[in-house]
Amino acid sequence: MKRVPIWAISILILLTFQRSNSVEDDVKKALIEFMDKLSHGTAERPSNWGWNMTSDPCRDKWIGVICDDGLNKVKRIVLEDLNLTGAFDANSFCTVKSITVLSLQRNKIIGQIPSEIENCQSLTHLYLTGNQFYGKLPESLSMLSNLKRLYIRDNNFYGELPNLPRISGLTAFLAENNQLSGQIPPFDFPNFDYFNVSNNNFSGPVPDVQGKFKDTSFLGNPYLCGKSLPNDCPPITTKQKPRKSSSKQILVYSGYVILSLVVLLFAIFKFLIKKKPKEEKKDEVKKQNVALDKNSTMPSTITSSEFRNGKSEYSLTSIESGRIPSLIVLMSSMTSGLTFEELLKAPAELLGRGKHGSLYKVMLDNGVFLAVKRIKDWGISCKDFDRQVRRLDQVRHQNVLPPIAFYCSRQEKLLVYEYQQNGSLFKLLHGSQSGQIFEWGSRLSVAASIAEAMAFMHEELHEDGIAHGNLKSMNILFNKTMDPCISEYGLMVVENQDQSFLSPLNSIITQEDFDGAPPYSTFKVDIYALGVILLELLTGKLVQKNGFDLPGWVQSVLREEWTVEVFDNALISEGASEERMVNLLQVALKCINPSPNERPKMGQVFQMINAIKEEEEKSISFAP
Repeated sequence: MKRVPIWAISILILLTFQRSNSVEDDVKKALIEFMDKLSHGTAERPSNWGWNMTSDPCRDKWIGVICDDGLNKVKRIVLEDLNLTGAFDANSFCTVKSITVLSLQRNKIIGQIPSEIENCQSLTHLYLTGNQFYGKLPESLSMLSNLKRLYIRDNNFYGELPNLPRISGLTAFLAENNQLSGQIPPFDFPNFDYFNVSNNNFSGPVPDVQGKFKDTSFLGNPYLCGKSLPNDCPPITTKQKPRKSSSKQILVYSGYVILSLVVLLFAIFKFLIKKKPKEEKKDEVKKQNVALDKNSTMPSTITSSEFRNGKSEYSLTSIESGRIPSLIVLMSSMTSGLTFEELLKAPAELLGRGKHGSLYKVMLDNGVFLAVKRIKDWGISCKDFDRQVRRLDQVRHQNVLPPIAFYCSRQEKLLVYEYQQNGSLFKLLHGSQSGQIFEWGSRLSVAASIAEAMAFMHEELHEDGIAHGNLKSMNILFNKTMDPCISEYGLMVVENQDQSFLSPLNSIITQEDFDGAPPYSTFKVDIYALGVILLELLTGKLVQKNGFDLPGWVQSVLREEWTVEVFDNALISEGASEERMVNLLQVALKCINPSPNERPKMGQVFQMINAIKEEEEKSISFAP
């Protein structure tokens, strides 16, 4: 018998060992097929990308692939922020039975979730946030019995939800910023850690979350109703069992019927007698109203009311000589076919009232919410108003809320905006936060976004002399993706000696701010106002309250060299960088310099804030 050399046995053992510690070819083939469809048309990949048959997913560390400790089973696929532009091929992906986590967040993946997703029975975490998925969620999604977390927010899904409550182990469902509709199914909310379906088209009553989640999880669904939402649910009527009637009861009820008929006949007789005099009086009142109409341009009023099932007994009304004035629509996406008559008759809720105007929330028949700014006694002609609004429509920035329609008459002017349901910076800083944490990184990001938008607007509109004129935290709104948007840009013109519109800044703006030829001095006022907003972000305090003056208080504390006492306790507790907070404080102090000519330009302010933000981002990326 011929002996086998020892070296041959060693090689055979080594090859067997390597085979046991490598991923099988059919798994690699399935993963590569999945990636080919996922990265279709995507730019060239780096040399260490992997995802080919000549390398091993675990031992060669394919990008986004995480394996078990033995390096022979793929456990997680995490492909985030890679600009993937293809489609999700569940048919090939689900053949890899060992994968428990799939994250494709913040790419540009298109198409629908395939029904074959039900074959991914080992999947416990599915993250699809921030892509371009569309269509209905497949019913087969509810077959993933081991699924614990499902994130599908910031996509274009529509239609009703599948029977997700059948997944007994589900503990997180984030689906905000889609177009999902129908009623919210009865999830097992006590077992949930995260839940949010805001900014969709869900309808019906808000489910009983048993105190687990706040109303912010349901905002932006105009057809939802509940105690904490704009719409109250209609009362539930219960049918009572009919009682057995007796002959005695029949006689009693018959008597009531006969008596009611007698009373009704008597009432009709009295009505016919008085009808003629009332009609004459009504005609006389009508003639008086016509006489009033001839002397008025547009004495329209908007009255505050609650929305009840999308309707209200109050609305905008117009009696301009019996004719309806025209509404000039600048953007047709939301207001396609909207007429001024429809706007006037729509239910309106008063949101705020100031010296020069009021702000209203208006709901159209199609469920779209608009914000209408009504300005009174503004000394600008309709011709100039038209020119200014159209100029603002030409200069667009993603962080400046543009008007979508406007109206002008001799006595008042209306500006229509898209309603922003996530509130204002003022509310986030000083209002009821519902447990929401406004951490340092987010505050710094908001500051940079505002400064960038204002720098852009100042540069584009300087020659037109159009500044903001009323910049404050109440006018910084958050859109559906919680990005800040500056509202009411250019609605106020600073007239010399007139500081009234700047409340609550009117007591801290100096006369020197108005020494320049208006409206150019307003640009300097905008810089001061931005400095005050920076102080709000840093301190968490109101600008003014019961004689308290925020800029004055900050400067007094700094004079005592107690710099750390200035900052919001929430930022200190969070462990925010004191160095970068001090740097932002120095920017704010430059903006509120008593001498307008010593203040930096808005572009310089943005550069300083952006440099601080970049330092913050670097510190996070290099953190252990």
